[in-house]
Amino acid sequence: MAKFPEISIMPTASAPYVLHLPSPLGTLRLTGNDTHLFSASFPENEPETDSDFIPAILREAEAQLNAYFAGERQTFDLPLQPQGTTFQQQVWQALQQIPTGKTETYLGLAKRFENPGAVRAVGVANGANPWLVIVPCHRVIGAKGELVGYAGGLWRKKWLLVHEAKMSGVYQTSLF
Repeated sequence: MAKFPEISIMPTASAPYVLHLPSPLGTLRLTGNDTHLFSASFPENEPETDSDFIPAILREAEAQLNAYFAGERQTFDLPLQPQGTTFQQQVWQALQQIPTGKTETYLGLAKRFENPGAVRAVGVANGANPWLVIVPCHRVIGAKGELVGYAGGLWRKKWLLVHEAKMSGVYQTSLF
């Protein structure tokens, strides 16, 4: 089986903090503690109330995401706190190996694990990714190149793929 870099797992240092970040795709809700980022998601109908105290890790995530949306950053360097099965964590690590401006199919990811029959399991793990944008689950597409499945909505997935294609210099007139 393919070997991927480890996602550091450390004990929770404190209660979760929340920071809402305006983005071109709508508000991103960042949660974390003093040392790790727990999630980055697009909340639906949730009040945008930030914690009274915002730890440095959330400010760093905010800065890196702002640079990404400005086209100045292609990857993220943040300590993540995964809460998932071993297989989910392996899939999330594999997602981080898909280069900016490129895509991979669910079947391609399953083959990385030397298990082409695990396509659905890869899809479920991909859909459970708590760090939208940061861990690039949006780079996974259907077998025929179609846009399928993204927790943030397919319109956001398309926007992210076009944005990354432009940043990486592989932009085509019509990506989808």
